[in-house]
Formats: sequence, structure tokens, C-alpha cells
Amino acid sequence: MSSQPPIGQIPSAIRSAPGEPVIRNVNWGGLKTLYVKEVRRFFKVQLQTIWAPAVTTLLFLVIFTIANGARRPVMLGGEVVPFADFVAPGLIVMGMLNNAFANASFSLLVGKIQGNIVDYLQPPLSSAEVLAALTGAAVTRAFLVGFAVFLAMSLWPGVNVVPRHPGAVLWFGLLGAAFLALAGVLTSIWAEKFDHAAAVTNFVIAPMTLLSGTFYSVDHLAPAFRAFSHVNPFFYVISGFRYGFLGTADSPVLLGSVVILAIDVVLGVLCYVLLRRGWKLKS
Repeated sequence: MSSQPPIGQIPSAIRSAPGEPVIRNVNWGGLKTLYVKEVRRFFKVQLQTIWAPAVTTLLFLVIFTIANGARRPVMLGGEVVPFADFVAPGLIVMGMLNNAFANASFSLLVGKIQGNIVDYLQPPLSSAEVLAALTGAAVTRAFLVGFAVFLAMSLWPGVNVVPRHPGAVLWFGLLGAAFLALAGVLTSIWAEKFDHAAAVTNFVIAPMTLLSGTFYSVDHLAPAFRAFSHVNPFFYVISGFRYGFLGTADSPVLLGSVVILAIDVVLGVLCYVLLRRGWKLKS
């Protein structure tokens, strides 16, 4: 007797008919593989990608607390807080934001420059899955840097970094890291060489981070500068993150959450559309 299946019947060894997709929904295996690959990439040089930024951020704390006095009072949201306690949360989230952008702006760009961008485009991964893996890896690096800075500051004398609202710390840390990760992916799609990414870092990310109220309360600024601060999305990330530690903020926490969440959604959709079209990625 023949062992062949009847005509029109699919052999049991074949999981789907020819032309039908095997992966019908989310390719969780491929998504995890790309995420792990991106995490391992920056973790292999963790001295440079995690510990060096943590040390740099801690140096900011040392310099500013020595120059201004760790216990010098700062008026924040109608409450008086020590300067060291005021500046510490801002420095933690600033390190997270910068490293989320640095990680996400590197992956696709180095692929385009080295000519192996096909490694991101050819696997059976949808644009949403590629975007999720790249963003997730950047957020992971941001939280590792933030945790390293937090540990160092918790051991530093004269600084209190015990969160009053841990949920707000995690929420605004996640929103801010995703914001910069998506901005980094967008930059890596647009950029054609490292100079382009460096220009965005030096002329957009760094100024907006430093002018976001990390080292000062915006309530003390002139009206024009205060208005500029309130249209700076970095301000809402830092203000909300600081609220998680101090229990007070110089802007409405709910408003900041809505603003950053809306920006994350817009950037996510934009990155997805550009990845799907292969803009500046496919010849």
C-alpha cells in the first residue's frame, strides 16, 4: 500500500498549506531573539554603556552639591526641599533619557553604514516587532543606568533618594525612556552617518535635557523662560519623575503623564510607518 496521503490532503509533517503564513500573529520567538541580541550588544561593553554614564551622572551630583551646598533649600511646588534631594531625581532620569536615545539611535544606523541592515529587514519580523525589540532594548539600558545611579546616590552622604511614590517613578521612567528610545529609532532611520546622529544629540537632545529643570526649579525663571520650559517635553518627564521621590512637583503630574504618553504614541506610529515603508532603509 502507498504511504502517500490522499490527493488534496496536506501531509501531517507540513504545518500549513503552501502560501499560508506559518506565523499568524506575533512572532514571539523572533521578537525575543532580536531583543536579546540588542541587549547583549550593549551589555558586552557594559563598562562603557552602563557604568560610565552612572559615574558621569554621579559626578554632576557631586559638583553641583559642592558648589551650591547639599542642604541649600529649594522651593518646589510650595514646599522647601534640600538642593541635593531636589537635583538627584533629575540626574537619575537624565541619565536614563540620554542612554535610551544613545542605544536606539545606534542599531539601524550602524547597520546602514556597515551594509548589514538586511539583518533587520530580512528575518520574518513585522515592523511593529522590530520597533518593539529596539525600543525594549533601549528602555532596558535606560533602567539599568538609572538603577546604577540610584544605588550610587543611595550610598552618597547627604542625599535622600527614597521614593515616596514608587509607581510614579516607574511610570515616568518608562514613559521618558520610551520617548527617547522612539526618538532614537527615528533618528537612526533618518541618519545616514554618525555625524547626523551626533548632531541630533548635541543640538536637540542635550539642550532640551539641560534646560528642562534638572538643576533648577522653573518657578524661579523669567516668564519667557518659564513658558519655554512648559513646552519642553523633557520638563514633564523630569518633573513627574521627581514627584515620585519628593511627593511634590512644579507642574501637574497628570498633565505631564498625558503629554508624554501622547508623544510616545505619535512617535511610535511615525516610526512604525517609516519602518514599514523602508524609508532610507531599503534601496
